[in-house]
Amino acid sequence: MAVALSVNGKNVSVEADPSTPLLWALRDNLDMTGTKFGCGMALCGACTVHVNGEAVRSCVTPISSVAGKKITTIEAQADNKVGKAVQEAWVKHDVAQCGYCQSGQVMSAAALLSRNKSPTDAQIDAAMSGNICRCGTYQRIRVAIKDAAKTLA
Repeated sequence: MAVALSVNGKNVSVEADPSTPLLWALRDNLDMTGTKFGCGMALCGACTVHVNGEAVRSCVTPISSVAGKKITTIEAQADNKVGKAVQEAWVKHDVAQCGYCQSGQVMSAAALLSRNKSPTDAQIDAAMSGNICRCGTYQRIRVAIKDAAKTLA
């Protein structure tokens, strides 16, 4: 069955069962491999994308539930002011070590800064709490988010 999606500003059709997780439609059907598989249970955040501007775990989101909604992936973050600021801060502060979780981290940070231009430490921690970094770069992530917020101010 074909499911119509809007991904990074482009209308696409995905031939897949409507219950297929968005993660696999992105990776397997659309060859967009920036969104990562982590746990498959929405616990680690590696698969985070935006749906209508909100951070969503794509590993448990069926494509039928996002048809007609605006889906944004890591591949399009440099195309908007907030995403670009977050990515530049990530590089400036050497956030990534292994890098596996970073697309999800960036997506969660961008969603936070899109709705809150000056988050407190507690707000950053709350927004990022569902994103696990096995390398433990949490302090650098917080610093990078604060730096991106200053850039956006």
